[in-house]
Amino acid sequence: MNGVVKMPNDKRKMTRYIRKVGRMGNSLGVSLPKRLAERLEVSQGDEIEFIENDHGEVVLKKLRQSKLPENVRPEVLEAFFDVFEEDEGILEDLRDR
Repeated sequence: MNGVVKMPNDKRKMTRYIRKVGRMGNSLGVSLPKRLAERLEVSQGDEIEFIENDHGEVVLKKLRQSKLPENVRPEVLEAFFDVFEEDEGILEDLRDR
C-alpha cells in the first residue's frame, strides 16, 4: 500500500509505504516497493544502509561502493574491518595513550 501524506502545518510531502515483515531464513525481511527501489536506484545485490536519527526515525540509503585500488582484494578489506570491529576497544585504548 502506498500513499502521499501531507502533514498538518507542514509544507513537506511524504510518501508512505506499508509492508508486512516476513521471514527470510533465520532473519526478518521487508520488500521494497518498485517505486521506492527506483528512487533509491537499487537493484538485486545492492546494499542499503539504515540510519536511525535521534527521533527514532530510520532513513534508507543506497550504500555507495567506492572503487578499491587494484592491489587491494575485497576479502582482505572485509577481514580487516571484521578484526577492527572486534578489537575497536583495544584500538581506542592505544589511541588514547
